[in-house]
Amino acid sequence: MNPGLVIGIIIAAVVILILLWAMKTYNKLIKLRTQCEEGFSTMDIYLKKRFDLIPNLVATVKGYAKHEAETLEKVIAARNSSVSKSPEEQLKDENQISGALRQLFAVAESYPELKANTNFMDLQGQLKEIEFDIANSRKYYNGCVKKYNVKCMTIPSSIIAALGHFERKPMFEVDDPSERKNVKVEF
Repeated sequence: MNPGLVIGIIIAAVVILILLWAMKTYNKLIKLRTQCEEGFSTMDIYLKKRFDLIPNLVATVKGYAKHEAETLEKVIAARNSSVSKSPEEQLKDENQISGALRQLFAVAESYPELKANTNFMDLQGQLKEIEFDIANSRKYYNGCVKKYNVKCMTIPSSIIAALGHFERKPMFEVDDPSERKNVKVEF
């Protein structure tokens, strides 16, 4: 057998293997990016549900806590600021809404008749369910982002990621360090 032919076959086989690896890696990056987008979309759906619930909750509290206007305005302002923004901005605004809702429930604690109101209790229950769903969707989103970012940053797949313009995605993180502290529960 001609040595030139053998070398040609070996080179062709190596090139084919490299092309197959590149295609597989590219497709994996597409799949991971799509999972990240799906995870963000799922979180966004729950955030929208919470967004729609907030005015009802605020209206119920307003009836009982007329002099707490500043807290109620913060809740509405945080809610309204998250409309039509990039995913990165939405993740940041999400922390502000969570903080404003904690303030709202702190105000509600001062009004025993409000805590006994069935509308308020129902809205609070719905919000707790949505918060649970949001927490789960955040975990899923962060898991997807972690897999995607690792694939984009590790060699040799980082080469395909760079060539295909696959950019790192932001993780959902808590902005306010005080939110990481243990909650003090008193009776």
